Amino acid sequence: MNELEREIAELIVEAVGLDEPASAIDPEAPLYGDTLGLDSIDILEIAVVVAKRYGIEMHSEDAGNAKIFASLRTLAHHVAETRTQ
Repeated sequence: MNELEREIAELIVEAVGLDEPASAIDPEAPLYGDTLGLDSIDILEIAVVVAKRYGIEMHSEDAGNAKIFASLRTLAHHVAETRTQ
């Protein structure tokens, strides 16, 4: 896990109140569904904190959201490409 992935994993743990540490999140594992037990409301909360923290715009109707939120790694990649902070 690289530094940005670690930072985002910590945001995820805080945003949705996961019982496991950020270091336990597999960067390649799906964010949505059974692996972490996250649902669409959790993903929305993650989107809000990530957008605020990194100064990026995220829209619920964006067709690319499934790819962006596929895993911690894909989310970190999106943040790295679009961040302003």
